[in-house]
Amino acid sequence: MTLQRRLRPYYLSLIGLVITVVFVSPYAVMLLDALRPSGDVLASPPSFLPREWQWNTFGTVLSDSRFLNWLKTSVIVAVSSTVIVLLAAIPAAYFTARFRFPGRTAFLLVVLITQMFSPTSLVVGLYREFFDLTMVNTYASIIITNAAFNLAFAIWILQGFFSSIPKDVEEAAHLDGCGRVRTLWHVMLPLTLPGLVTTVIFTFIAAWNEYVVALTLMQDDARKPLTVGINSYVTGYQQHWDELFAASLIAVVPVVILFAMIEKHLVGGLTAGSVK
Repeated sequence: MTLQRRLRPYYLSLIGLVITVVFVSPYAVMLLDALRPSGDVLASPPSFLPREWQWNTFGTVLSDSRFLNWLKTSVIVAVSSTVIVLLAAIPAAYFTARFRFPGRTAFLLVVLITQMFSPTSLVVGLYREFFDLTMVNTYASIIITNAAFNLAFAIWILQGFFSSIPKDVEEAAHLDGCGRVRTLWHVMLPLTLPGLVTTVIFTFIAAWNEYVVALTLMQDDARKPLTVGINSYVTGYQQHWDELFAASLIAVVPVVILFAMIEKHLVGGLTAGSVK
């Protein structure tokens, strides 16, 4: 075995370590800035480690009633949007995958075209529409918007999973006495679990991180989601940089937990179809 082959695993480990440091370093800086006084964040000359350690920042943020309201709004919006997307995408994807009907191609094309539109480009029209419906400053307006803009992705990815399942599986279930709904629930959905997990994680993260629509449609400070509310820590009149970084780190925790819980299925969903 040549020296180059012997050192190859170490090269790969070194490259992996460098990539890890690059991705983790912003969070390390945020953590250190959360543990230093706000005035020390922009001090000159700058220092990597805090000159004075401040250990109560996270406790202060978690005891802030405004932050808890923002967190509640983010959870409500993200979970509700994800549930609505699943309820709409599963039957739509299953029907388009298993049945050939007039307008099927056009329907899938329209679904694909909706992915080309950004909420930012439509935010003025969305605001006017929800204003006429007296739905500004309501959870429903943000939930409906997030669900609508994530529905196309969910339909396309689930339609691919349903199409990949042999029809013999459904026919066997029908012979055992299962109707269409029972077949979908007890047979098809377990087989498409990686696709469902992928849909859930991407929809949840998109709704959790959404900013522009929430900024426009939710002006009530107590009902803003985290992405909008945490900006209140740093304004032209007050600069609580330590609390801003602490709140930002806390906002990342639910997504990290969700990834950790379903990482195995997520990898399967993203790589499905890549190997024959």
